[in-house]
Amino acid sequence: MNEWWKRIREQLTGLMARWNRTQKIILFSIVGASVLAVILLFALSATPAAVPLISSPITDADARLQIAAKLDEMQIKYQLRADNEFYVADEQVARHVRMVLNQENLIPKGTDPWALFDTQSWTTTDFERDVNLQRAVTRQLEQHILALDDVDNASVVLQIPRTELFAADQKAVSASISITPKPGSDFTTNRKKIEGVQRLIKLAVAGLKDENLVITDNTGVQLNDFTGLVDIDRLELAKRELKVKQDLEAKYTSDIRTALSDIFSPDRVRILKIDIKLDMSKENSTAEEFSPIAVVPATRFAPAQYAPSIARSTQNTEEHFQGTGFNPEGPAGVEGQTPPAYKDLSNLVGKYDKTSQTTNSEINKKVTTSEKQPWEIRGISTGVAIDGVWKQKYDKGGSVLLNLDGSIQREYVAVSDDDLAKAKSLIQAAIGFNRDRGDAVEVQTLPFDRTSQFAKEDGVFRRALQLRRIIYGALIGLGALLLLALAYRLIAKELERRRRLREEELARQHQAMREAALRTAEEQGVEVELSVEDRARLEMQENAANMAREHPEDVAQLIRTWLVEE
Repeated sequence: MNEWWKRIREQLTGLMARWNRTQKIILFSIVGASVLAVILLFALSATPAAVPLISSPITDADARLQIAAKLDEMQIKYQLRADNEFYVADEQVARHVRMVLNQENLIPKGTDPWALFDTQSWTTTDFERDVNLQRAVTRQLEQHILALDDVDNASVVLQIPRTELFAADQKAVSASISITPKPGSDFTTNRKKIEGVQRLIKLAVAGLKDENLVITDNTGVQLNDFTGLVDIDRLELAKRELKVKQDLEAKYTSDIRTALSDIFSPDRVRILKIDIKLDMSKENSTAEEFSPIAVVPATRFAPAQYAPSIARSTQNTEEHFQGTGFNPEGPAGVEGQTPPAYKDLSNLVGKYDKTSQTTNSEINKKVTTSEKQPWEIRGISTGVAIDGVWKQKYDKGGSVLLNLDGSIQREYVAVSDDDLAKAKSLIQAAIGFNRDRGDAVEVQTLPFDRTSQFAKEDGVFRRALQLRRIIYGALIGLGALLLLALAYRLIAKELERRRRLREEELARQHQAMREAALRTAEEQGVEVELSVEDRARLEMQENAANMAREHPEDVAQLIRTWLVEE
């Protein structure tokens, strides 16, 4: 061995002597990296990996605080990561912590209730397994109840006793459930929902009976005490029956009103009352009918041949015996115990024959099971009143006649007997009239109280009449004003014409006097100095005279225009 080490050392020494410095540095670098890699590998592999404490994230902040406080109390190192999951050193620590959290009911809701069975070890006892089973069933049952829409919170307590050897010593399984319904829910008054939760609990817990199950609300009132709900159920049944009766009456009322409204106006038909008698009792019946069997089917030339029954199987039995009877006397030398009556019959020769025949026959059998409808109408009675027609009275001129108080005169025309009979037939057809079940239909014509309607009509008529009078008066007044205005205008024009004529006459006289004075002055050779106005007037007259001579048509048109304007 020493020689081997010496030879290896000599080879390495010779190899190192032949290598240069660069090769030696590379060799020592590779060796150092390999050693460092081996050291890191062992260090990292020896470090324990963290495992999750609970398989699902914990979203409830209060539950996280409680679990963290419990871990600090147990002096266990943990990590709470961003995904809201707790991590501990290894699986052994995780199993121990999960067991403690289960015992103190710190496992948050929403986690798998059966996950605690993953923490079993070889030291777990049967008692711990039973406790874990009870807790898992309890938590699973709570999750079932909390999944209901009407439940806000639920608390479940199960008592599952230990299995005894004798049935007489076995204690019953019991459960108490406390449910907090959501605001506005009808869970506490809805029997179907309560029965559904009760069946859910009974199927979840094996061996649980109704008398050992108590369901209460948050106020402590027992919800599954159905014995006290008998009167309530009877009341609910009566309400439903009354609702069915009211719906049927409303339907028949609508059918009758629809049938009569097309003939008479809707305001002339009044359905006083429609009463339907319903039989809502339950009744089931089963009937068996036996009929003969057709042996030969019917043809066009011969009728069918029937037999009361046909043989399905036959059993024949025959027994024959002939000879003497055998009566044992007992052991040799011992007198037998045979009674004298049978002893006298021994050693007699006899014959026995028995023949029996058993035949199984088939017959036609028909079983009919019938169930009565939920309700049956036992009778319908209704009364209908039809109003006649109110007609207004008119005089010979076609004007409406009025009473002394200003109301319209009306007369009542009753419905004829033929129309009443037709209306009664329509009603009977609408309700399915059946005289045998005691249906009754009564139709009468009665004048309805239309005081308020007539008062409204009279008010409208009075307002229309008053408006007509006001319009007529306004038209007459407007005509009178127009006549007065026309007369005033005519009188004013006439006065203006006369005034203008007087002024023209005075102007003409003044002009004539001036002209006479001018002529006199000219004749006497006296020079007369004319005023500016007189000179302008003379020039205007000369121009008008010249225009009249040169353009007579324009002057005539101008004069006509003056006359029209005046």
